[in-house]
Amino acid sequence: MNMSSPTDLDAVRVRSASTCQTLHWLASGRIDAVQLSEVYLAAIEAGNADLNAYIGLDPAATRAQAAASAQRRAGGRMLGRLDGIPVAIKDNIDVAGWATTAGMPGRRERVATTDAAVITRLLGAGAVILGKTNLDEGVLGASTNNPHYGATRNPWHHEYGVGGSSGGAAAAVAAGLCVAAIGSDSLGSVRIPASHCGVFALKPTHGEISARGLVPAARRLDTIGLIARSVDDLTVLLHVLASYDAEDPRSRKRRVALAPPDWEPGRLRCGIPRDLAGLGTRPEVLAAFEQAIASLRHELGEQRETDFSDYAFAKARRAGLLLMEAEMRHTFAEDLADTARPISTELRALLDFAAAKSASDYVVADRMLDASVLKARRVFADVDVLVLPTTPCAAARLDEPEPAEQAQFTSFASLAGCPAVSIPMGRTSKGLPLGLQFVGPPGSDLRLLELAEVCAAALDATPDYPAGDGRN
Repeated sequence: MNMSSPTDLDAVRVRSASTCQTLHWLASGRIDAVQLSEVYLAAIEAGNADLNAYIGLDPAATRAQAAASAQRRAGGRMLGRLDGIPVAIKDNIDVAGWATTAGMPGRRERVATTDAAVITRLLGAGAVILGKTNLDEGVLGASTNNPHYGATRNPWHHEYGVGGSSGGAAAAVAAGLCVAAIGSDSLGSVRIPASHCGVFALKPTHGEISARGLVPAARRLDTIGLIARSVDDLTVLLHVLASYDAEDPRSRKRRVALAPPDWEPGRLRCGIPRDLAGLGTRPEVLAAFEQAIASLRHELGEQRETDFSDYAFAKARRAGLLLMEAEMRHTFAEDLADTARPISTELRALLDFAAAKSASDYVVADRMLDASVLKARRVFADVDVLVLPTTPCAAARLDEPEPAEQAQFTSFASLAGCPAVSIPMGRTSKGLPLGLQFVGPPGSDLRLLELAEVCAAALDATPDYPAGDGRN
């Protein structure tokens, strides 16, 4: 970006900024929406071939939205709080005029005719859509190594993956290819890649943000997820996007507002699961977690060991996966029958696995959700917040199998309908980011975000954005 004044912003500084900082620059006239979108479009053109974060782009549409935003701001007629902010959208969310592939081979020309509810609110707030991001095939996976659209590479180390299934969205935020991104989370799909890419993510309380227009994975688990470069950004996005939607059967109609951020650090009761090593946490992740918890001894108040001996994380995760596989057989029925553009043998095997199960098997899996809800109630009767690693392992190499246990710690919040926030907590010896996760009772989203912000500032583990080329 070429600017005439020596005090103007350069492209790298723009691409490293948070949503809140960018909004300040837009409001003060340091940059306009057209200049801002051009910075990101140029970055995408230069960097996306290596990262493969985006699989759908329409620069003309982006420029038209940016020009309209610039005109609104110049005339003092802002649409909303996000006017001019360039965002990326996971490609399982409908945007009118764009294809919604859900990572499937036969959906490249399946253009959405209406916006998803979350897109309506984004555009109503003035946001600018940069493009659609890569994801696992059928959103069933945690690698974003898609056999039809290619693998998304980790911005910090290109030989490694990003997790999934919102991997393209997380990579785009970390690499400075968008200001923020909208994804989806059914068992950890925004938190896992956020952890692996060193960015921030929120899975809201189930139903806080309408899921209408999201390609369903498992409707009892599906949530719209948010990815950004700071906790404050997540808070802004939540305020803009949360709303009751009468057309979404699982939308949450609150009798009162979201619980305010009113925790007192001195009275905070923090739960930490007992025997994280026994639950499969890799040594390097456990060491980083223990160091983070020690650094946060003041911020986390009273730390209590939380007993999960009566809750089988792996069994619960597999139950959630079966619910997804069973529902996806219906969602992707046409794709399963498409012999001209067949799905992968791996995805077909997963969906066939569900077909071989009985209705009784499905009921047993479904009851694991109830068991998770009840376990969460017991946990949060004793503590205010649960703190644990976002993932038990760091990102895997692209040439290695996807670790089956990546969703081991994220699935609990999904199955119980709880909000969860992931923040960076450091890196491995190879420079791969690791995440720290906060889980709270339903409705405690703002409280969680407040605590996450305090802890993020105390840890000072947020990497510098945009991420490097990852080849060091």
